[in-house]
Amino acid sequence: MLTIKALHLIFVVSWFAGLFYLPRIFVNLAMVPVDSVAERDRLLLMAGKLYRFVTPIGALAVGLGFWLWFGFGADRFPGGWLHAKTFLVMLLVAYHLLCGQLLRRFQKGAELRGHVWFRVFNEIPVLLLVAVVFLVVLKPF
Repeated sequence: MLTIKALHLIFVVSWFAGLFYLPRIFVNLAMVPVDSVAERDRLLLMAGKLYRFVTPIGALAVGLGFWLWFGFGADRFPGGWLHAKTFLVMLLVAYHLLCGQLLRRFQKGAELRGHVWFRVFNEIPVLLLVAVVFLVVLKPF
């Protein structure tokens, strides 16, 4: 099970790298002048490749997490911390899927939000990561 735990951590770190960087590309896309087609196309290419790359990584992180939970035996985790962590992970999955939806809107030229909105949006996975780490390490309940 230690190998599964190590792989889970590797995929979680990799997934978060994508979750941190993709919205940062959105900030840059929101700031691209209308007449800068080459810059917009380059950023869209980067965002598309990154999203396609981190999607299976996120799926592996979540899948290995469930393997750890049920592989160790769900009854070996007393308290509600794991359920709270799972809820936060589901919020991260929703955030990931929302990033895909925002990317498609940028690709269609239909995204109208400004760069400030995306700067705030970019902080959501940081807050969720902090909460998840504290739950896992402290197991407060």
